[in-house]
Amino acid sequence: MRHDFLDRYSRLDSPIHRLPTTVKLFGTLCVVASSVSVSFAHFWFFIIVAGLLLILSALTSIPWKFIFGRLILLEPFALGIAVMALFQENGAMVFLSILVKSSLCLFTVILLSNTTPFSKLLQTMKRLGVPRLLVTILALLYRYLFVLIDEAERLNRARASRTFSSNRRKKWHMLASLIGQLFVRSTERAERIYAAMTARGWK
Repeated sequence: MRHDFLDRYSRLDSPIHRLPTTVKLFGTLCVVASSVSVSFAHFWFFIIVAGLLLILSALTSIPWKFIFGRLILLEPFALGIAVMALFQENGAMVFLSILVKSSLCLFTVILLSNTTPFSKLLQTMKRLGVPRLLVTILALLYRYLFVLIDEAERLNRARASRTFSSNRRKKWHMLASLIGQLFVRSTERAERIYAAMTARGWK
């Protein structure tokens, strides 16, 4: 099981890593809020933000390959939303606006998650008065995401050891079956976890 694919470099020693978690969280929220709210007509603003993010990335000692690899991995989600804007009036400009803004937000969140351990983020959120239920849900989501990935890897290994066909259509069919089994197992696990927490007095 890979336990560090989300915040692999969050425990490095760099000037950005040593900053207080509150400062990094507040800075991230400011960048995301300003990127979303500022009009795309002020294109110079987004160039400045991108430049600042690149400078901060250089100070973190996180490999560029990792940062841009994560960005490329998440970019299809931004593209999926942006493409829908092409079908409206002045769609090209709206498409570019959504793509640039979402890319900057993703870049910022990648930097935050890889310069701050997730446990410290949760502690800071709790200290700042974020509802305890939301903090608990985020903690559970983070913890069991790795369990879910481990379950998916076991299912995939079991499928691969029993499959010797190179037929692409059959592979897609088996992949759909694997996703269905993973959904059922994750639902059953969630019910067991909830029952166990309730039995221990959790509300």
